[in-house]
Amino acid sequence: MTLTERLNEYEKLMRLDKPIGILLLAWPTLWALWLSGFGAPDWEVLWVFVLGVILMRSAGCVVNDYADRHFDVHVARTRDRPLAARRVSEKEALLLAAGLALLAFLLILPLRNRLLIELSFAAVFLAASYPFTKRFLAIPQAYLGIAFGFGIPMAFAAHLQAVPGIAWILLLANVFWAMAYDTEYAMVDREDDLKIGIRTSAITFGRFDVLAVMACYAVTLALLAWVGRQMQLAWPWYLGLGVAAGIATYHYTLIRARQPDSCFKAFLHNNWFGAVVFAGLVASYHV
Repeated sequence: MTLTERLNEYEKLMRLDKPIGILLLAWPTLWALWLSGFGAPDWEVLWVFVLGVILMRSAGCVVNDYADRHFDVHVARTRDRPLAARRVSEKEALLLAAGLALLAFLLILPLRNRLLIELSFAAVFLAASYPFTKRFLAIPQAYLGIAFGFGIPMAFAAHLQAVPGIAWILLLANVFWAMAYDTEYAMVDREDDLKIGIRTSAITFGRFDVLAVMACYAVTLALLAWVGRQMQLAWPWYLGLGVAAGIATYHYTLIRARQPDSCFKAFLHNNWFGAVVFAGLVASYHV
């Protein structure tokens, strides 16, 4: 294998060719950066977090594929992944994940923030342990929501050198959002997951899966509305939440028949849910 071919396999392993995961990790982090910066985040902090999101999501994907390497070969959608297809060795994958996590850690050192550094260790643990929760947690999507949202307390720590209660409410909102979109994702692979013994929220919720997804969207929006009230955000925030509610309703039309292609489309469309919430937040600070 040439160097170019090997780098291409690493790119696939890190899912850089599929940026939806980066976006779903980035939106709640950006919400927190704007809230903790009161509409004017520190630009050095912003760039550190943007790069950190890319690096940590990439590391998480590598660890996920390492953890699932024996399962992925039995799922049509994943059997051609680099580790499952043995185009990348297990040792290479572990070294790549460690290198990405180290780079993310080095990024925050110039900020000289002890609390942020301490939280970064928790973030690495969450990212590395999430893939293994699918063996024993009935709803691993909730754990994913914590892992994907841990940039929230870190953002508040970066700006305020403290993590106020509002940050944890915002993290909770992200947990319910992750449960919504990742259940849509899990609905795509439900039959394969049942065969190989992986646990997912789609399996746990069973015939109530669509109801559960919509309930999670509703709780997400309610918590975000509460955050807006506590932070005294202006009307564009609530307009953004209204548009997000419309997007969630559209997702219902996609997932109600439980067709895999439509469920996957709904999952991908969550990028717009996160984007309109962020747009409402930014606009609220300019009214």
